[in-house]
Amino acid sequence: MKYRATPDLMTFEELARHILFAGRGLAGMLLDGENDLTAPDAREKMKRYFPALPETLTPADLAVELTKGVDADCGALAAKPASFYAEMMKRFDGQEITRLEMLLFTKEHELTHRSQMFTYLRMQGVVPPTTRRKMAKK
Repeated sequence: MKYRATPDLMTFEELARHILFAGRGLAGMLLDGENDLTAPDAREKMKRYFPALPETLTPADLAVELTKGVDADCGALAAKPASFYAEMMKRFDGQEITRLEMLLFTKEHELTHRSQMFTYLRMQGVVPPTTRRKMAKK
């Protein structure tokens, strides 16, 4: 969990926490109808959706938190009508996008960091879980 590929990059654990907090924060703001993420207090508002976590977590506990967050957000997002996702909003960089595009942006952000974590695993000689499952099916 403390592995860091280079001194200027996040550790594996920091990446996992970042994915959790960013995902919960962005999904929470989206679900609550926030429409301007350029507002000066947007990043502070995001924090109200962060789960309260202890300073240190086991990898298993962190995985549980990530799963709980995804499960909760997916249910709430699925309950929204299609018209909700067609509404326009402003992303952090000021770009006007639909809520659906913001949801996709959030997922792309997660996948970017997930691929970084998979690279960390490979650098340590560990085969990522998704690859292990795929290999097991062959």
